Amino acid sequence: MERLIFHIDVNSAYLSWTAVEQLKNGAKVDLREIPSIIGGDIKSRHGVVLAKSIPAKAYGIKTGEPVSHALTKCPNLVSAPPDHKLYSRYSRRLMELLATFCPDIEQVSVDECFMDFTKMQDRYPSPVAAATQIKDKVYETFGFTVNVGISSNKLLAKMASDFEKPGKVHTLFPEEIPAKMWPLPVGELYMAGKSAVAVLHKLDIRTIGELANFDVDILTSHMKSHGRLLWEYANGIDDSPVETEASDSKCVGNSTTLPRDAETSQEAKKILLSLSGQVAARLQKSGQLAGSVTTELKYATFVKVSHQRQLSPATNDGRALYEAACQLFDELWNGEPIRLLGVRTSKLTTEAEPVQLSLFDLPKAQKEFKADRLLKELQEKFGSDVVKKGW
Repeated sequence: MERLIFHIDVNSAYLSWTAVEQLKNGAKVDLREIPSIIGGDIKSRHGVVLAKSIPAKAYGIKTGEPVSHALTKCPNLVSAPPDHKLYSRYSRRLMELLATFCPDIEQVSVDECFMDFTKMQDRYPSPVAAATQIKDKVYETFGFTVNVGISSNKLLAKMASDFEKPGKVHTLFPEEIPAKMWPLPVGELYMAGKSAVAVLHKLDIRTIGELANFDVDILTSHMKSHGRLLWEYANGIDDSPVETEASDSKCVGNSTTLPRDAETSQEAKKILLSLSGQVAARLQKSGQLAGSVTTELKYATFVKVSHQRQLSPATNDGRALYEAACQLFDELWNGEPIRLLGVRTSKLTTEAEPVQLSLFDLPKAQKEFKADRLLKELQEKFGSDVVKKGW
């Protein structure tokens, strides 16, 4: 039986959950229907945009940009502060509802998850019928909308859920890739960040289709293993499983309560650098690789939030952990003072287990393994401070 994977994503989760709660408490205006954001303080023009309404998007407002920039685009913008305790409650209730449809769920963030619907598909007339029932039940129960992407693997299901919003069901099966995915700008491909897109544009690659049909050897010469990964994604190649087991039972991490609150991104990222290095050292000492990393922070108000992302390939390299932790921090931080920071890795495998490498990665990997082994030998003989990495 061919795999059937759903990706379920709450539409503008923070704003939707805040709007639903406000309406329950008697609000006359739905934040989702006016130019609005969840983010920093409008009066002080401090903080960043964490979520935006569709009318706000029409003004060109983007998630992650400073509130001050958003106000120049829309002076009448309405803002509401984030309420992470509220979001955690809605997230938990959503996952409990989804589990009544399918038990095989991998929650990848507070507002999205994958479902392995393979064993459940015979219970419904079609995959679209099943996804539509899930979407409608969520709206009926909670009052907010979700998008559901359907495919035979996680990558394509996630790409499908990012199509037209809100409250839509989309399919993206392999045979639909040329018509539905290849015409899209290359920046819309999962894992194609700004720096990667800049390189691709220099290679005159503008669409996902152009990337899919580009010479993979040239890509790897410019972008190393990430170039091959993007090429595989552009061609819809992904065999990663839906991880249904709780990952917290097997993890390596570290956190610290700061002697004084961190108030800038620069301050926080210095702490993340130290934490990432410590976590990497523990992974290396135990001979483990991490397939997932989580950044945690606690505000001075004692509200605690976290975001998680997958690592491909699995790693115990401190630099890779730090870069991922910083990306997650940028997604999380609302500009308020920070009391605690943490970096946690999960989905661990042992270094002895096979790790998929391309022929193009192999020479580099062999050099890195030799260097890491020599570093460990020196540290064991002369102490941990004898050699330090330059990152």
